[in-house]
Amino acid sequence: MRFRHPDGSTVHLAYCTNVHPAETLEGVLAQLRDHCEPVRKRLGRDRLGIGLWLARDAAQALINDPAVLRALRAELDRRGLEVVTLNGFPYEGFGAEEVKYRVYKPDWADPERLSYTADLARLLAALLPDDVTEGSVSTLPLGWRTDWDDAAGHTAHAALTTLAGRLDALEELTGKSIRIALEPEPGCIVETTADAIAPLTALDGDRIGICVDTCHLATSFEDPATALDALEAARIPVPKAQLSAALHAEHPHLPEVREALRAFAEPRFLHQTRTSTAAGLRGTDDLDEALAGRSLPEGAPWRAHFHVPLHAPPAPPLTSTLPVLRDALARLVGGAAPRTRHLEVETYTWQALPPELRPRSRGRLAEGIAAELTLARDLLVDLGLKELP
Repeated sequence: MRFRHPDGSTVHLAYCTNVHPAETLEGVLAQLRDHCEPVRKRLGRDRLGIGLWLARDAAQALINDPAVLRALRAELDRRGLEVVTLNGFPYEGFGAEEVKYRVYKPDWADPERLSYTADLARLLAALLPDDVTEGSVSTLPLGWRTDWDDAAGHTAHAALTTLAGRLDALEELTGKSIRIALEPEPGCIVETTADAIAPLTALDGDRIGICVDTCHLATSFEDPATALDALEAARIPVPKAQLSAALHAEHPHLPEVREALRAFAEPRFLHQTRTSTAAGLRGTDDLDEALAGRSLPEGAPWRAHFHVPLHAPPAPPLTSTLPVLRDALARLVGGAAPRTRHLEVETYTWQALPPELRPRSRGRLAEGIAAELTLARDLLVDLGLKELP
């Protein structure tokens, strides 16, 4: 979906395909047929943006065979789909029964992360629509905080510097400008937007910036105005934003609230849980850890890294952090000029919701994703953007 900003520029809205992950190229083609095109049709649009996730094996197959890459581009066109952004955070195994900490490997201290991301940039340059010259790839925020030292930090800096040079060369060759966006996430080396400023200002140029994920922003109790103003002051670009909402518990000391939270503690994904105290941010690596003991204070609200559907907040006594998303979006695209032109709805947890809330069929999943995109569209229109055909 494309929108015209009042300044005349185009803002793209997509949804991320990691909600129905595929590890192989055949699986990617099937997901375009079985999921993405049906979402487009439910929205009644001739064209729909998708934030494609390509696992390592699928990406390698495309890199190794230009004819196969051209075939994927043709398939996207045939099904009325377009790609301006890739999700390069998960490397592989995102559809496994247990993902948890595996999603942070390989990190930016591992040469394979550089190789994978450079391949994604090359693929995106070939997949961009003919009338689009800018693409973005989101990636993990350096690595998980444990087993990270100064040597890993130096290696990551060198890798990102090398990547920036490769992106410069790619633009010279193709005319397509691809930028990489580190995605701050609770528990990582770069947990907050503030954590990103030092490592990114150490890099030359603007090829590497930040992906603002509004669920992660909210989980870490970051104020959108403060966070985005600090990024702007440091001249750090925002190539991409992910529109998502976290799980919010206003009164975690109440038994009924804890019981409601327990329904969202599931074995597949990590649901980092945070609370803001006078002494600073406190947290656990997972929701079940927070519920199991007294590691988190109960006198202030808790937020959990659980991407809840934008249009369907959890039933009371829980809520979602949709207000944070609204505030961040207004500051990202509601001004005189957009701070980012790539927006992506990323609710990958549909099948991890409590059983009674999970979609029971492909049709129900498509209906839910279409409803999320409709809400995002309405927010953009309310901010003065005009939807394009």
